[in-house]
Amino acid sequence: MKVDHALPLEYSTHQNQLNILGFWIFLGAEIMLFATLFASYFTLVDRVGSGPSGAEIFEITPVLIETIVLLTSSFTIGLGVHAIRLGYKKAVMAFFGITLLLGLVFLGVEIYEFIHYVHIRAGIQTSAFTAILLTTLGTHGAHVTFGLFWGLFILLQVKKRGLTPETANKSFIFSLYWHFLDVVWIFIFSFVYLKGMM
Repeated sequence: MKVDHALPLEYSTHQNQLNILGFWIFLGAEIMLFATLFASYFTLVDRVGSGPSGAEIFEITPVLIETIVLLTSSFTIGLGVHAIRLGYKKAVMAFFGITLLLGLVFLGVEIYEFIHYVHIRAGIQTSAFTAILLTTLGTHGAHVTFGLFWGLFILLQVKKRGLTPETANKSFIFSLYWHFLDVVWIFIFSFVYLKGMM
């Protein structure tokens, strides 16, 4: 395996570059998934039947907490990638660990939100609106849950093997995934919650 030391560690081998390209292609498929969910949401948002509308069930406080926590986690993972490029293993582990903790907080608030919706009878069978709302939020939440397990696995690899071209590549690809989840959340925050509260 030929390592090009002129490039950042995550790009330093031909295989690493192919891995990153392949992941960008995968993210293209993920964009299509969420685009389909958003298109469905915009189609069904007014189909509330006898159930509540977004303006009746959305609460700004948990949504703001989720947004602040997730955007902060995007910043900390960016610091983690910067630490990879500087070769600071402990800093990488610390920033990735903080990112995962923030992801856990986000998930906790989202679970609270789901319980609240079910409690006020805004479940998946209440109306077309609540069905697509919970499906969209749940799909994003499932991606965050997967990300927490994936990030933990990478953290263990970095701890065991250190910063190698392989672990740096995996960590960088994970950071792309995490940033993608943040971008999706900004769309959810803007076009589902804020628009729904108006």
